Formats: sequence, C-alpha cells, structure tokens
Amino acid sequence: MLDAKTRLMQLNRPKLLVRTARLGVANYNRSRDLKRILGGNQLCGPRQALTRLLDLEAEFDHRRRTRDAGYILTRHIEVLIALVAETMFCAEQPVQAGQNAPPKGERAEAQSAPAP
Repeated sequence: MLDAKTRLMQLNRPKLLVRTARLGVANYNRSRDLKRILGGNQLCGPRQALTRLLDLEAEFDHRRRTRDAGYILTRHIEVLIALVAETMFCAEQPVQAGQNAPPKGERAEAQSAPAP
C-alpha cells in the first residue's frame, strides 16, 4: 500500500476538475466541510483525513472513468477541494506529538494549492 504523499504525486485528473478544486479551496471550511464529506461528528487530524479523502477520491475517479450511473460530479469536486485543502494543512503543520488539527473553522488559502 502506498503512503499518502506517493498517492498524491501519482494523481492525474482532468484539468477542469483540478482548476475547479483549486478555486473551491478559498471557501473550504474544515469544521463544516470535512465532517460532511467524511461523515461523523468529530474532526480527525489532517494526515488521517488525507488518507481517507484519497480513498474516497479514488472511488469517485473510478466511477468517473467507468461512466458509472452513480457518479456525482459535484461530490467528486467537493472531495477534491477537501483533498487540496488538507494537503495544504499537512504541508503547513510541523510534525509534533499531540498536534492533530488546525483550529476549528480555519480556512485554507487558495494561493499555493497543490494539484491533485
């Protein structure tokens, strides 16, 4: 099984999906959006969220590629937005024991969003 960084580096998505996700990062609200996308009442740390988002995004991409009738473009974009934002949170945070998540409601900046 590949680690999250390797999986991120291997992502290759259509330019329109990537551009849309980058634009959406400016309105990403971790406490609101991540709970809705991943389900549950508690926020997980950015690294754990990243792994879960990568799995979820892979499912959506498979559905997109196979033209599955259950594929929902807007949901795929929401997952990509969260994936870009969580990647930014991971890059900004030093790895320290006990450090889990950014402050509640913190928004990501869209300037340096990495490409999924």
